[in-house]
Amino acid sequence: MDFGFRVTALDKTFGAIIDDINVTALDDVQFQHVYDLWLDYALLIFPRQNLTPDEQQKFASRFGALVEGLEAVEISNVLADGTLRTAADDDMMKIIRGNMAWHQDNTYMPLQAKGAVFSAQQIPRTGGDTAFADMRAAWQALPEEQKQRLSGLSAYHSLAHSQKQLGEETKESDSEYIGYGLDVENIPLRKLMKLHPETQQPSLAVGRHAFGIPGLETDESQALLDQLINFATADEARVYQHQWRVGDAVIWDNRCLMHRACDWNFSEPRVMFHSRIAGDPLTEAALN
Repeated sequence: MDFGFRVTALDKTFGAIIDDINVTALDDVQFQHVYDLWLDYALLIFPRQNLTPDEQQKFASRFGALVEGLEAVEISNVLADGTLRTAADDDMMKIIRGNMAWHQDNTYMPLQAKGAVFSAQQIPRTGGDTAFADMRAAWQALPEEQKQRLSGLSAYHSLAHSQKQLGEETKESDSEYIGYGLDVENIPLRKLMKLHPETQQPSLAVGRHAFGIPGLETDESQALLDQLINFATADEARVYQHQWRVGDAVIWDNRCLMHRACDWNFSEPRVMFHSRIAGDPLTEAALN
């Protein structure tokens, strides 16, 4: 069936570029095809969409309810007056720098996010890419003996902990950063193997927010988590780095991909809009 747009798979284990499409004008049949492609590829790239925040919010909401306060939030190194963030203790920059480590969104909240739509409004001349890693393929590449061991293990997830570990400790109050995710009292516990609720595919579930595997000593736990992240991102076939152009939009499946921001010269502006899709309480809730 011809849906009126072109799909080109990346030369990776995941991801596809969708051309000849206007995501703001999809009928229900076309959108269902996009949704099915998203489940298959986990990452969809829509070049040159030039979405307004309202358009992005409406598109993202077709994939599910959005996280309150993160419907179309600006993530940038630009202050409201147009000047750049330069203070060493700027909490927004601490979060941005923290997000340059591999992670999945909202694993540190009671509900892990389902996915996110991300779009480029202003980009630096070089750098500032976003990288993604296929955690389904990473799980499949593990030795069977290790899969069996990891299937019985879990880890706690905390934004406050991961920021502190990276030397980017962020204040919970008296800060321009809204404090989202820093004041979670019951730190979520999540399995190291996640079963995708819609595709039933297993994936490796780690990332920078994970720590403290119950039953392991602190050093042993951290060494294992670090080793798993390094393993997941070591094979070029499992990793894709998107070089942004203004107007590009992507949607990723947060249930089976890790991602990270890539470095750029902070003396140049980078302005992105992020719309976070809320997880289903039946499938994305922490174990505890």
